[in-house]
Amino acid sequence: MEAEKWLLLQLVFVGYVLVRIEGLNRSSFPTGFIFGAGSSAYQYEGAAYIDGKGPSIWDTFARIHPEKILDHNNGNIAEDFYHHYKEDIALMKVLGLDSFRFSISWSRVLPKGKISGGVNQDGVHFYNNLINELLSNDQNCKVGNSATEPYVAVHHLLLSHALAVKLYREKYQDFQQGKIGISVLTEWKVPKYQTSACIKAAFRAMDFQFGWIVNPITYGDYPRTMRSIVGHRLPKFTKQQSKMLKGSLDFIGVNYYTAYYAEDAAYSRNVNLSYTTDNHVNLTTFLIIVKAKKDGIPLGQPTSYDGYYFYPKGIQELVLYIKRKYKNPVIYVTENGLLDVRNSSLSITDELKDKLRISFHHQHLSYLLKAIEDNGANVRGYFLWSFLDDFEWEFGYTIQLGINYVDFNDGLKRYSKNSALWFKKFLQKKNVTITCHSFSFLSSLM
Repeated sequence: MEAEKWLLLQLVFVGYVLVRIEGLNRSSFPTGFIFGAGSSAYQYEGAAYIDGKGPSIWDTFARIHPEKILDHNNGNIAEDFYHHYKEDIALMKVLGLDSFRFSISWSRVLPKGKISGGVNQDGVHFYNNLINELLSNDQNCKVGNSATEPYVAVHHLLLSHALAVKLYREKYQDFQQGKIGISVLTEWKVPKYQTSACIKAAFRAMDFQFGWIVNPITYGDYPRTMRSIVGHRLPKFTKQQSKMLKGSLDFIGVNYYTAYYAEDAAYSRNVNLSYTTDNHVNLTTFLIIVKAKKDGIPLGQPTSYDGYYFYPKGIQELVLYIKRKYKNPVIYVTENGLLDVRNSSLSITDELKDKLRISFHHQHLSYLLKAIEDNGANVRGYFLWSFLDDFEWEFGYTIQLGINYVDFNDGLKRYSKNSALWFKKFLQKKNVTITCHSFSFLSSLM
């Protein structure tokens, strides 16, 4: 659907106010809705060089370029989930999680990168044991991702996804009754100004990020905006590949953390061609010098990380955008979490208070419920990020997103934060009432 056909809703900023959110719990959501938490292999497992595991790209990158990591650290040990998984799964059961999202370290299973190089049986045993432990503790394990999270690389990622789905549907799905999909990291894009150029820029930015992945698996090709701008540099699918891709999903996974302002950018022809400029959009984000503000007004609520704001309404707007543009698919929110700076001067007692994280998840779940109840979004589950504080890529261990604190200075001991206890009450169907700060925001796409 073209941008001009979408309804535009403008909300005027009215300031920083207190609101009280009443009575939200598990029973507020549809029957069968799944609540869980997520992880990823490199960020969690540790055990980087034992039991026959080969080096992954991140193992090599962090070893050769420690200066690229904020604290010069790596995931060699991480939370040592490899040795602590039984303890962590027991904690999941205590908190009442329905499901746990994890990824497979393929360098642990295929240490030389190919089946012909040999299968590491220790790696296979670890994942078998992990899955068995989850199943024995009532964790749902019937949904899988063919890929997690960049023109040629993504092209082949999409083809590998389609082949994996084809194989699964032909050989395993009838027997296992599992579901297979793909998770996509995306931010919501808000027009910086109420102009046609900014509105189109916001949709274009969505096409170049979310649509880059989801358009081919829904309609069999990349978005027309990408074809028009990128031209011959964007790979083409054969008719057979397009047919295989179209409909190659049972669900879409959404990893959502924040939103950006989008403004049209008329780049000079002399600018080097690259994916980062091809969309012809300027995004004001927390990752660049220009903060996520317009005329001094932030897009969202401030956090301890300077320039990073969270925008709960964006999760509602995002799933409704997916509903309208991509045939109302089944959606799982596979990641949603608060980026918080680790403060080494705080005591563990103070670390566990975690008030803002409770507000973050409460507000996002409230807007998600609105999208389901008021607008018919087909959302079936919510996985908060993250179950544990972990190694966060280029940030190292300097930020934390977990609902459970990990003491990296004392044997990797785990402590449940107040956010974990809040989530436990939420999952026990106990009404949770909190008072939190909120904004009304400037301009949003519906």
